[in-house]
Amino acid sequence: MSASSDLRATAGRATVSTAALAVAAISLAPLLVVASRAFGAPWHEVTAYFLRPRMGELVGHTLALVGVTVPATVVLGIGCAWLVERTDVPAPSLWRILLTAPLAVPAFVSSYAWTSAVPGMEGLGGAALVTTLAYLPFVLLPVAAVLRDLDLADEEVARSLGLGPRAAVLRTVLPRLRPAASGGALLVALHLLAEFGVLEMMRYPTVTTAILTQYSMGFSNDEGAMLAMVLVVMCLALLGLEMLLRGRARTARLGRGVHQRAGRSALGPWRWPATALLAVVVLLAVAVPLGQVGRWLVRWVDRGAPGAAELLAAAGSTLLLAAAAAVVAILAALPGAWRLDRHRNVGTIAMERVTYLASALPGVVVGLAMVTIAVRWLPALYQSAGMLVVAYSVLFVPRAMVTLRSGLAAAPPELSEAARALGSDGFDTFRRVVAPLVLPSALTGAALVFIAASTELTATLLLAPTGTETLATGFWEATSEIDYVAAAPYAALMIVLSAPVTLLMLRQSGASR
Repeated sequence: MSASSDLRATAGRATVSTAALAVAAISLAPLLVVASRAFGAPWHEVTAYFLRPRMGELVGHTLALVGVTVPATVVLGIGCAWLVERTDVPAPSLWRILLTAPLAVPAFVSSYAWTSAVPGMEGLGGAALVTTLAYLPFVLLPVAAVLRDLDLADEEVARSLGLGPRAAVLRTVLPRLRPAASGGALLVALHLLAEFGVLEMMRYPTVTTAILTQYSMGFSNDEGAMLAMVLVVMCLALLGLEMLLRGRARTARLGRGVHQRAGRSALGPWRWPATALLAVVVLLAVAVPLGQVGRWLVRWVDRGAPGAAELLAAAGSTLLLAAAAAVVAILAALPGAWRLDRHRNVGTIAMERVTYLASALPGVVVGLAMVTIAVRWLPALYQSAGMLVVAYSVLFVPRAMVTLRSGLAAAPPELSEAARALGSDGFDTFRRVVAPLVLPSALTGAALVFIAASTELTATLLLAPTGTETLATGFWEATSEIDYVAAAPYAALMIVLSAPVTLLMLRQSGASR
């Protein structure tokens, strides 16, 4: 390779590294801005604010919701996954699809359906019921994937050593489910910290609802930043707790022998009660929301579809903003994913972790930080579509990065080196060799970001340009006025847009096999 080629390769690597570092810096900016604003006041004022009784009430409500919903989703998710994957319940493939379907219904849409079906439903019980049913697939999908591919050999060894069927499962199977279950539980807990729509409809105040309420009523943004720091601390605590629960014990099997798939246990007289249990879960998690949305949608059509023009405008805005967020997130994730795949070291791993930390922050925290940045340093971007797209990208860039890394794994460096040896420059090598192999993964990542951005609520409420309405904000405005009929078409369109993510999750988890 010539000296000029070496210089071009070095310059290319430097450019990619600079871009990856810039993305990490932008992702970290919301956390730094919120922290600086929260602790910019005199220390005694900060301490007094955190020690207020109201703060204790908000934190207590948030922890209570996490304490009820997370164990409920873990128990229900593992139980349903076990019934579908390891027992003789009828039509397991159908149950896999139906139990994943709640992903197609945004949680705040489910809350809308339940509050309209059961007037007066509110408080911790109502919030826990809706969030448990909405977030159940986050635990069920990874656990079911492990159960499908679990090797039966260790369980048989335990049985040969004198353990009964139940003891053998407890000693050999449950430990292997721990990483999947703890990862799903973490995802549920982080979603609960970010949840606003469900809790506001259920009249269950938490730290997140207090931040939105304070901002909308024009209170001090410094106090909003203090509340946001409480959520940041909770996020960090949950990340640390999940690492402890996951543990370092090896759960993979490596050795000689043919992989044996576990058979299905006969439930005997319990087969139909178990099937009825799955049916009840699907009824509560899917049939009730879809039935209520359909009911109000019929009434909206009977009224002559009032507000159809506003609905179409909101749909157009949602599609444009979500598409822009998908493109920006893919472009932002590509340098970091490339460095991780080609030049993995401590620095690239740190940059990756920074983007993941930012995505773990609730949308309200990122939105509040973006408001501060715009007001203080970039007033021309305040309440602009560009700022909203940047916020979406900060929140969802890890979804793009994960899928891009899987695509880059299919394009090994040896292929690029061979192309350069044959005379192709860096850009031509990427265009002709790498891009075709990465494109399917990039499209999957873009779809995931698109769906997430199209249903995002809290950051959109804070950052949406004046006069711009998305499906999520239009739905929220209608439900705030308790106009269930007007909210129905917005809810229906969000479900239609969210449906593809269900198919993607099924495909990625292997449940469609």
